[in-house]
Amino acid sequence: MTHLAEAESQRLAVQRSPSRSSLRTWFARPTSKTLVMNLSVLIGLGIWFTFAIPQFLTSQNLTNLIGQVSFVGISACAVTLVMVAGGLDLSVGAIIAIAGVTAATLVAQHNWPLELAFVAGVFAGGVVGALNAFLIVAMRINAVIATLGSMYMVRGFANVLANGSPVTGVPIQFNNLATTYVGPVTVPVVIFAVIAAIMIVIERTTLLGRWAIASGGNPEAARLSGIPVNRTRAVFYVLSGLAAGVAGILVNSLVATGDPNSGTGFEFSVIVAVVLGGTAITGGQGNIIGSIVGVLIIGTLNDGLNLMGVSSFYQDIVLGAALIFAVGMGEMLRHTGRLRVWRSMLRGWLHR
Repeated sequence: MTHLAEAESQRLAVQRSPSRSSLRTWFARPTSKTLVMNLSVLIGLGIWFTFAIPQFLTSQNLTNLIGQVSFVGISACAVTLVMVAGGLDLSVGAIIAIAGVTAATLVAQHNWPLELAFVAGVFAGGVVGALNAFLIVAMRINAVIATLGSMYMVRGFANVLANGSPVTGVPIQFNNLATTYVGPVTVPVVIFAVIAAIMIVIERTTLLGRWAIASGGNPEAARLSGIPVNRTRAVFYVLSGLAAGVAGILVNSLVATGDPNSGTGFEFSVIVAVVLGGTAITGGQGNIIGSIVGVLIIGTLNDGLNLMGVSSFYQDIVLGAALIFAVGMGEMLRHTGRLRVWRSMLRGWLHR
């Protein structure tokens, strides 16, 4: 009986070992460590604000919080793939403006049907994304310079189109898009969930998602392997423009105008959330679920600090510190991984 019990325990240990091994492998990845750390931070913030602010955990406040983060979240999902592929998009804030101004102008001044005007606004975002792709992929301009230049160009064009002031005179239905509830949440939250699901499918189940990691991790090796690095990056820039266009329609729908100054600083919130979520500035590493958690952390911080009456100036300090912390932690985790590889190689060489 003793031998049978030992054999059974060994059999169960063998069955359990693959799952334990896979769990250790998953946790060894820098993105996994970042995700676990960020989830802990998010839970900790929620507990702290719950005890510090009685109204934090109310259904109304949580609904407002999720609604507010949805705008950044929509764009962050697409920007994640851009950055994983080795790019950067600083133009998303300006796309917010041009999408809203385009839709509001077509509705208020040219009597376009509301649905077509919204589609035109999203299309305008896609055009800016295609412009970024052309500048970076075809003209080989540095991504920071190209998207920074397009940010100023597009923002200027939005002001020209709107004559420097918000476009008014839109019908009440223009505002309904962002304020209508679907069950317990607003339409922007539903759109955020749909776009996040689509981007996760692209990231995890398609060649495009695998090509993104290869293109950002080692572009030359990816090219030698036959991966279309330039086309991959171009597709993601267009997707980023379209996603920012959707966010722009929703942001401007919320205020029932087409504001050429909407989205100012939006790109910073998006990049902070994406980097905080574990996406490497240098590319080749990151995931959309991590970025969603990053968006929730930033949204929770902003919401809690607002409820505590903290000035927006101090909130900017917190966001800046969060960006530096996220980049620093990411580099530290990647550096730790490299040290382990070198140590294992050294041990193998010494034991020969």
